[in-house]
Amino acid sequence: MRLVEDPDEVDDAYARASAEALAAFGDGRLYLEKAIAPARHVEVQVLCDADGGVLTLGERECSIQRRHQKLIEESPSPALQDPTRTVMEDAVARACVQIGYVNAGTFEFLLDPDGAFYFIELNARLQVEHPVSEAVTGVDIVREQLRIASGSPLAATGRAPRRGHAIEVRINAEDPARGFAPAPGVVERFHAPLGPGVRVDTHVEDGAVIPPFYDSLVAKVIVWDENRPAAIERCLRALGDLELRGFPTTREAALEIVAGAVFRSGRYSTSFLEEIPLAAVGAA
Repeated sequence: MRLVEDPDEVDDAYARASAEALAAFGDGRLYLEKAIAPARHVEVQVLCDADGGVLTLGERECSIQRRHQKLIEESPSPALQDPTRTVMEDAVARACVQIGYVNAGTFEFLLDPDGAFYFIELNARLQVEHPVSEAVTGVDIVREQLRIASGSPLAATGRAPRRGHAIEVRINAEDPARGFAPAPGVVERFHAPLGPGVRVDTHVEDGAVIPPFYDSLVAKVIVWDENRPAAIERCLRALGDLELRGFPTTREAALEIVAGAVFRSGRYSTSFLEEIPLAAVGAA
C-alpha cells in the first residue's frame, strides 16, 4: 500500500507497490481507492445460513493498530451512534442476501470524521477478535459456524441482542521499543489472569517455544463488564495480573494505551500510535 498525497507521486508509488505485489503474490496489478484520514476501522460480525437467514452481532472497533494490524479491539465502538450502527448492520445484511453468503464472516469498514462509512473487504472466516462479539451477544460464533456448515438454520435472525462492553488485547511476541519488531523466544513463565468477566485464549504454557516463522500472537486477553469505563478497569487489572516472561511482548504497551486519556475518551483513529508515541500515551 502507498499513500499518494500529490499527483506527482503516483508513478513512483505505483511502480514500487506493483513490484512488491508481483514479488509477494505473483500479480502486480493494483487498484486505487480514496484515502480516509483520520479514519476509524470498524467491522460488523455476521452469521448467515443456507436458507438466507442473516444474524448481525454488532460492530467491533479495531482502530488501535500497528502496521495496519490490530492490537486492541472493543465492542461496541465508542465512535458509533445508534442510527449509524443500524444503517451499517442493515447494509451488511442486505449484502449477505445479495451475494448468497453462507458462513460466519466480517464486513470491514473505514469510518470518516463525519460518520460516513466505506466498505473495505469481507473476511470470510472467523477472526482473532471474535470473542468480543461473543461476550456482548452471548452467541458462541464457533458453534454457530459449525452448525451452519452442517446445514442447520440459524436459531435467530435480524440483529442479535447485546449487553455491556467487551475489550480484547492481543499479546504478541513483539518489542514495542523496537517498532514492534518480532521477538521470538521460550516462555519461561506464563500465568493467565482469572476472575469474573475475564477470558484468555492461548496455546502457550511454561517452556513453549515461540518461533520466528509464524504470526507473533501468543495470547488474547478478553474482558467484559456492564459499561465501557468498567470494562477498561477490568482490562487493566487483567493485564496487570498476566505474567508472561522470556521475551518482550506487547503487554506493557497495551497497559499504557488502555490507561491513557485518549483511549479512555474513545476518540482515537487508526493513526493513534503514529500520532501519540507510547511514552506519551499516559500523559495524553
